[in-house]
This record gives sequence, structure tokens and C-alpha cells, in this order.
Amino acid sequence: MFESLKKKFTGTIGKISDKIITEEDIKVATNKTDVAKSERSESFISNEKSDTKLVDDKLAETEPKIEEEKNSGIMSFLRGKSNESGEIKYPKTIEEESSELETLISDKTEVIKPETSESDDKSGIFSFVKNKAISAKDIDDILFELELALLEGDVAMDVAEEIINSVKQDLIGRKIRRRSDVTDFTREALKKAISNILDIESKDVISLAENAKKSGEPLKIMFVGINGTGKTTTIAKISTYFMKMGYTPVIAASDTFRAGAIEQLTYHADKLNVKIIKHKKGADPAAVAFDAVEHAKAKDKELVLVDTAGRMQTNINLMDEMKKIKRVIRPDLIIYVGDALTGNDSVEQAQKFNDSVGIDGIILTKADADVKGGAALSIGYVIQKPILFLGVGQSYSDLIEFKPEWMVEQIIG
Repeated sequence: MFESLKKKFTGTIGKISDKIITEEDIKVATNKTDVAKSERSESFISNEKSDTKLVDDKLAETEPKIEEEKNSGIMSFLRGKSNESGEIKYPKTIEEESSELETLISDKTEVIKPETSESDDKSGIFSFVKNKAISAKDIDDILFELELALLEGDVAMDVAEEIINSVKQDLIGRKIRRRSDVTDFTREALKKAISNILDIESKDVISLAENAKKSGEPLKIMFVGINGTGKTTTIAKISTYFMKMGYTPVIAASDTFRAGAIEQLTYHADKLNVKIIKHKKGADPAAVAFDAVEHAKAKDKELVLVDTAGRMQTNINLMDEMKKIKRVIRPDLIIYVGDALTGNDSVEQAQKFNDSVGIDGIILTKADADVKGGAALSIGYVIQKPILFLGVGQSYSDLIEFKPEWMVEQIIG
């Protein structure tokens, strides 16, 4: 369920994390290289100064000797001096002095390699965390890709824009202290954005049923939607849902526009052993609904479920009939039943019904087969009405209460 949305959001988390960390790794490596070059340069200059001083000192020692040789004459050089062993030791010539000086310089000018330590490497790896803050440049391109992907997945434009703006607001400027922060921050920003989209004030159907029971009046629920969305089957599922909690429903077959609709609803009612109120094809839909409410009052039944004709939202005459049903029975809830697989079409239909008769809540059918998830994410936000239930299979019990936090976990995890 919602696999496409999950893939899109998970991919975005990975892309943002990879981009920021990769860019900072490059910066760290560049900084380490610059520091090493600077250290080697400083070391070379220091050694060069030291060696120059040694050369100057040696030259200073050599110059007096050269002058002395000039004064003593060639005979002094030939005589030489005798050491304790009787050997004659001749004074060093200028060439020998120069040779020793060159050797000394060579010994002192070896290349000194900069020392590295494990602590330096570790500080380099995490040095970016001290000053790095997420910028718009880090995330703009990736979030633009996400926005396009959401639109392709049947997410309404207003919803896609709201998610992107919310994530930007949460991420830009946040300080990163360790690498995992990027992933954590992005995931939390997406969760918050989706939660805000789904966070619409809802009505507790069970509480409404309890209050109606205490008042002695049945809870009246009117179902609207176009043909083929699973409206009739959904009424059977809602009957099962309330019967499990001890309530007794009655069904009103107010879709008198199609004979097949009455037969289909009768089939479900018989299987569930639920009372159905029906008239002939072409009868007044509002009269059928009124009779069902009166029956519930007479028999102390707590719930009236009113089916209506599956009509296109553009059919003005049939929409007027629906308004009449609303005036006659004054339903406590009007629920739009939409097909999750139709995406933006379902959102548009819900808007039209909401404009015509007013909607209190939404049930999305075939949600178990909904890979894109666009309708489930968008429909409530667009018309500002809550999703109450999701149809997740063909069985009468395949109906689950919709919880925003559940959907967030399904998408983000």
C-alpha cells in the first residue's frame, strides 16, 4: 500500500544525505591537503634558514685561515706540523675546506616529512560538523525533483507545494553535528509535513452513534459518490463494522435511478441479515430515505445508512435530488465514497460533491491496491474534510479506521 509514495520519500532522504555528506567530505579532504602543503612549506623555509646560517658560520671560520695561509708563505705550508706520533700533518687547503662545507650542507638539507596521527585523521573526518548548516543550495534541486515526482503520482499540486515548503522551512539553517543528523532531520521534516497535510479535524463516528442512541434518535449517514467506486459494498462494510459493536442498522435503497442498484444492495442486506427499505425503480429517493428513518425510530434501531444514486458530479438534476434527501432526513453525516485508484479524479469529484451538498467525511475504497497513494494524501487536505475509513479488500470486514499517524508510518517508516 502506497509503495510509490514510500519510494519517493525514502529516495529523497537518501539523496539529500548523500549530497551534503559527499560535498563536505571533499571540503575536508581539500582542507587537509592545504594544511599539509602549508606545513611542508614552512618546514622547508625553516630548514633553509638554518642551513644558510651554518654556511655563513663555516665561511666565517674559513676566511681567517685563508688569510693566515697567505701570511705564512709557501714554506710554512711545505713544512707542515708533526703530531705526537711523528707524522707530518699538513694544513687543510682551500679546496678541502670547501669540500667539507658542501658535505655539511648536504647532510643538513634532508627532506623532513610531516608527521600525521590518527587523531588528526579523525578530526578531519568530522571537522565539517562544527560549522556546517544545511543551506537552500543543498536541497533545492532534490526537493524540486520530489515535487515533480509527487505530481506524477497523482498528488494534488497544493499538497505537493505544501510538503516541499514545509520541508525547506524545517531543514534550511539546521546545524549538523554528525553525519546521521542529515538523514534524521530529513526524515523528521517529511514526517512533519505529511502529518500536517493529514491533520484535519475529524468526527468520531462511534461517539456520534452513542450520542444518537442516548437521544433516542438513530444516527443517519448519507453516502454519496459516482458509479463504480464501491459505494454499495462500502455500505455493507459499514453495517458490519457497527454490528460488531452492538448496533442495529437499517439500509435505505435511495438509488432509485438504477434497478440494478436496488438489487445489489438487497443482496448485501440479505447476506448480512439487515433490514432494507426500498421502493420501485423511479420512486422518490427522499421518500425512501424518510421511510427508513421512520422504521428505525419505530423499531429502536440505532443506525440508518442511506444509499444514493451513483451520479457524475456534473449531473445537475441528480445533484438536486441529493439535496432534497438532505433536506428531508437531515443526515448527521454525509460521507463521500471515492476510488483511491482514480487519484486526482477522485479529489475533483469530492470537491464537486462538497460544493453541492457538503461533505463531513471520506471513505476511500480499493486502498489496498493503491500503489501511488496520491488520492489518500491529497483528498482530505484539498476539501478540508477527514478520511474516516479505508476499504482494503472484498470481504465485509475489510474496512479499517483511518489514522493519520498510521499513514505517515506507511509512507516514511
